[in-house]
Amino acid sequence: MSSDGNRKQFWKRNAAKVPGSIQHVYGAQHPPFDPLLHAKPPPATPGKPKKATTFQEFESITSDAWDVGDDDDELLAMAAQNLNIEVVMETANKVIENHSKQQERQRLDDTTELEQRDEDTQEEAVVEEQEEEEEEEEDDEEDRVEEGDVTSPEELRKLSWSGIPRQVRPITWKLLSGYLPANAERRESVLQRKRQEYFGFIQQYYDSRNDEHHQDTYRQIHIDIPRMSPESLVLQPKVTEIFERILFIWAIRHPASGYVQGINDLVTPFFVVYVFEYIEEEVENFDVSSLQEEALRNIEADSFWCMSKLLDGIQDNYTFAQPGIQRKVKALEELVSRIDESVHRHMQQYEVEYLQFAFRWMNNLLMRELPLRCTIRLWDTYQAEPEGFSHFHLYVCAAFLVRWRKEILEERDFQGLMILLQNLPTMHWGNEEVSVLLAEAYRLKFAFADAPNHYKR
Repeated sequence: MSSDGNRKQFWKRNAAKVPGSIQHVYGAQHPPFDPLLHAKPPPATPGKPKKATTFQEFESITSDAWDVGDDDDELLAMAAQNLNIEVVMETANKVIENHSKQQERQRLDDTTELEQRDEDTQEEAVVEEQEEEEEEEEDDEEDRVEEGDVTSPEELRKLSWSGIPRQVRPITWKLLSGYLPANAERRESVLQRKRQEYFGFIQQYYDSRNDEHHQDTYRQIHIDIPRMSPESLVLQPKVTEIFERILFIWAIRHPASGYVQGINDLVTPFFVVYVFEYIEEEVENFDVSSLQEEALRNIEADSFWCMSKLLDGIQDNYTFAQPGIQRKVKALEELVSRIDESVHRHMQQYEVEYLQFAFRWMNNLLMRELPLRCTIRLWDTYQAEPEGFSHFHLYVCAAFLVRWRKEILEERDFQGLMILLQNLPTMHWGNEEVSVLLAEAYRLKFAFADAPNHYKR
């Protein structure tokens, strides 16, 4: 009994040690910020410790009560007074054994930690080395393009498909579009001739913008430009003036289509990229009028010619009744029905016609769905890909639609689907998201190459 009393007193003294509405969208507007996509998760609630249900579990969760500490000697003394020598020795050996195991565990933990640190250090070194190699490759690519060492259009397209460094994007776009010749010795003379030719058109045609047979065209251009994005750029008087000239001259020289809403958006990427030749900061917050007059003239002429090259490949998008867009939307519907039947049937169930949302995707080349920085990255690949704007764009649109399958399938009425499809949450997209989209489009191009059989007719 005295032994039981002493044990109770011990546990009392050492108790602390025992563990136990659809809105109109004008220009290349960015979708609104969706707070649901960026809400922070609720804080985790700490769980209560599990209650022991068996003696074995109780023994496991209280095993550290026997770790060596200040009370071990007292415990052994109590045991010596009340127990025989065999029990005392057995208890002492257990204490020593537990202590040895604890030290061994600590030694193993320390060793593991050191090994992990070594592995982390090695991984960091590998990542740094890869980043340095990528920077060297990028610098080498820049030097090769600037010095004219890229010997063939095929090689340039291969280098450009995965994205073009900002510093060499202006000259690369001019080469990929066919505006500049591959021969470096001829480039300067070609630039001078084409720029002079453009301003010859200005002298010849621009004064006719207020004539009776051209005034409707000019008036529509004048109305559309302020609706474009980014507003901080296009609403600058100098930029508005440049865009009006580019669009009016193009319309006059292409009477089969004339000016059609949507063409205005296609000037912006070229204009922004060619401004990069003269500035280092972001163009949206830059006062374009501060550039020298010669630079502004060069940017304007280069933007006109490269936009013209692009539109030459998709002009049937903008002729009467826009038959090119009609075919492409039909091809998109056919392709999506094969890629993701659930999404396709869901749209059919709620009577959403592809033309109701995808017309804009084709007419504006997704410029109203993506931030401008993403459009520029997308066009790196479009210009590197054969028939990028006219054919590869179909697979990008299909990949883009299926990218939102979860959100689409969650909508249960026509209005909800249309609001979603016209305001897809891409505001915070960057190069990584665009690269993933392009990779999926490239996969679809080969996996479903036979889907849009009527697409090119």
